[in-house]
Amino acid sequence: MLGIGVGAAVLPASLTGTAQAAAPASGTRQGPLLLDNVRGYTLTRKGLREFTSLLIAPNGKVAGLDASAGRGVRRINGKGRLVLPGMHDAHGHIWNYGALASELDLSGTRSLAEAQQALAAYAAANPDLAWITGRGWNQVIWGLGRFPTAADLDLVVGDRPVWLVRVDGHAGVANTAALTLAGITRDTPDPAGGQIIRDADGNPTGTLVDTAMSYVSSRIPAPTIEDVRRRALVAQAKLNAVGITSVSDASTSTDGYVVLRELAGAGELTMRVNAFLSWEAFNEIGAAVRTDSFAADMLRVRTVKLVADGALGSRGAALLQPYSDDPSTSGLMRITPEEMNNRVAAVVAAGYQAAIHAIGDRGNRAVLDAFDRAFRTAGDQGLRHRIEHAQVVALDDIPRFKQLGLVASMQPVHATDDMNMAEDRVGPERIKGAYAWRKMLDQGTVIASGSDFPVSSALPFEGLHAAVTRTDREGRPAGGWYSEEAMTPVEALRSFTLDAAYAAHQEKVLGSLEPGKWADFVIADMDPFNLPANRAMWQTTVLQTWVGGQRVGEYGDL
Repeated sequence: MLGIGVGAAVLPASLTGTAQAAAPASGTRQGPLLLDNVRGYTLTRKGLREFTSLLIAPNGKVAGLDASAGRGVRRINGKGRLVLPGMHDAHGHIWNYGALASELDLSGTRSLAEAQQALAAYAAANPDLAWITGRGWNQVIWGLGRFPTAADLDLVVGDRPVWLVRVDGHAGVANTAALTLAGITRDTPDPAGGQIIRDADGNPTGTLVDTAMSYVSSRIPAPTIEDVRRRALVAQAKLNAVGITSVSDASTSTDGYVVLRELAGAGELTMRVNAFLSWEAFNEIGAAVRTDSFAADMLRVRTVKLVADGALGSRGAALLQPYSDDPSTSGLMRITPEEMNNRVAAVVAAGYQAAIHAIGDRGNRAVLDAFDRAFRTAGDQGLRHRIEHAQVVALDDIPRFKQLGLVASMQPVHATDDMNMAEDRVGPERIKGAYAWRKMLDQGTVIASGSDFPVSSALPFEGLHAAVTRTDREGRPAGGWYSEEAMTPVEALRSFTLDAAYAAHQEKVLGSLEPGKWADFVIADMDPFNLPANRAMWQTTVLQTWVGGQRVGEYGDL
């Protein structure tokens, strides 16, 4: 949990789900606004709709498409630019994303040596920090052939603790000073759902996987409530800049909820947040804060995040059979199947939607079994429960997503980020059920797309590119990686807009530019359905971002 850890018993009335909402960030305007001369696209229940003008009512909602300017209507000439509904990232991490503004960001490093140089520069620039923290390393991209070690970090910083989290957030490496503060020795046991990586003599190397990470992370001073607020504001500015108007935050602490509620009530949120309470926050404040809408749909709190297993890159994803590139392990379940059953039952009974992280085929099966068991007892209550990532699924289990009415919350960029190691991890047979967007869509399962930022790029047009082409930014591999699982451009756009809103129970107010819905949209420089020669979808530049009929960011000339 972050910071002060406000409990339900002490939450003021202004921070509970029944409190009176303050004016939303979208506010009201003096009169209607017409954005015309645009090339617009939006999804509706009938399919893709094109339009050339967008009429916005004074209340910040869409009044009409292809309308003309009447008396008292202010007009903005769109100069033929692209207009799309605002992008909804269906799975991101606001707090980690905001924290990277002040922590060491290793996401661009291509080798251990480059990461060491970045660590040295950061340590020199921040001599007063008691702890050096950061994230983003990836030993696969580094070509290291192993996890980094405390010794690797000690060569650069030995006088204070260092804790650097892997890009996926499911492993971290500590230097010797941090290991000492955490009391980790060769006699320290692996916790349930975690692993201390050890050398041939049984000594800890410095890398900790999944729940073992808490040995070190629990020693780091907690952020203050002001830190949490700053992280939210930094994150929303960066997300608005790439065209994101709504986010499903995939683990909101009690402090995070307090900050989001205050910002929304004060009209300071410029992105809508569908908050997934962490399991701890659910137990602390869930009974007091559940709400479908606060501050004119700026904040929704009706979902609980659970975690079944780890990640593929750190071999923490739970597999039914051993890893193909390391037969000594089958990954890690973060909690037992019995505990998963109990937690899902508690979430359903409280009227919350469950959003459960599952990467490996064993992790996904355990979650499917837990939903099946809960629904037999209480029904699904129409809450559109979700599996987050659904990354490697046994072929026999894919139909169960449809049978149980689950949403597959997936991240297209994970396929192109992971293609450098995914088949090595699971082999040629299991890969057939991995990143299986086409199989999900063809059976009628709703896919809500996101990025998992900061694990992957938050740029939604990069996600659209990956979904449609199954290639990286350089167009590799030619023809796409398992291209038979690609989405069409319309399906990809739908997954980042209307279906992402559907997964958040917000499709009646968000996700498309239709009369009566909020005028959340982006203006960009390139048409994804008619790409210019030698341009790729990921190269699209957002020029303006609008939320509730108000411009919240301007990044280039129309």
